[in-house]
Amino acid sequence: QVQLVESGGGLVQPGGSLRLSCAASGSFFSISDMAWYRQGPGKQRELVARITNGGMTTYADSVTGRYTISRDNAKNTVVLQMNSLKPEDTAVYVCNAQAQRTPSSTWYIYWGQGTQVTVSS
Repeated sequence: QVQLVESGGGLVQPGGSLRLSCAASGSFFSISDMAWYRQGPGKQRELVARITNGGMTTYADSVTGRYTISRDNAKNTVVLQMNSLKPEDTAVYVCNAQAQRTPSSTWYIYWGQGTQVTVSS
């Protein structure tokens, strides 16, 4: 199994910043894409940002220019830097990764447990 553990969530005032981290551990051969999703109160889950193994990134329109996703392949970690936070950014943020346990294994999607981000004055 592959475990994804998020950290860095919390309460922040509007305009503030937070840095979320997600570390992958367990038994796996390789990890391809890693991403952050979020689900706010009464809202559907949405893709926030995604990064490929080679570093190509995509962002939701609502966070473009404010969020930055990055990864450290040596540490199997993906980071989401969130700046200029708004109340509408309040949500549970969940880490996502596609991993292969062996070179011949099928690819599976793994999810973290989620971390709460609350933006409020």
